[in-house]
Amino acid sequence: MRWILRIAGGLAALVVAVFGLQMVASETGEVVVLHATDSDGSVAETRLWVVDHGGRQYLRVGADGSGWYSRIAARPEIRVARGGQAADYLAVVEPESSERINALMAQKYGWRDDVIGALVGGREGSIPIRLDPR
Repeated sequence: MRWILRIAGGLAALVVAVFGLQMVASETGEVVVLHATDSDGSVAETRLWVVDHGGRQYLRVGADGSGWYSRIAARPEIRVARGGQAADYLAVVEPESSERINALMAQKYGWRDDVIGALVGGREGSIPIRLDPR
């Protein structure tokens, strides 16, 4: 019976460690706040990483999508707060920039990008979203 409790305790500790590592990885470095309108008209906030390329800002979503990506696909008029300043943008999907944006994210976020990439199954098929000022 003791070995079952030890295994259960070890598994619980592992789960807590993985979630803790994910939180540290995703919330350190520069994080922006995306304000996107949900189907019911409410505004949902999502914390995301951002990179700059060619004078534009880019977000990135994994190949399997997410709730925030579904919101901006339905209503691409968004607001993003970065460095204490909020501005309105049109979110434009730019799949042809995937390799470059992935490289910039990896360069900017380093080990954090590696950790999150490992947890989500890699970056292949990720989708860059260019933020065009409105």
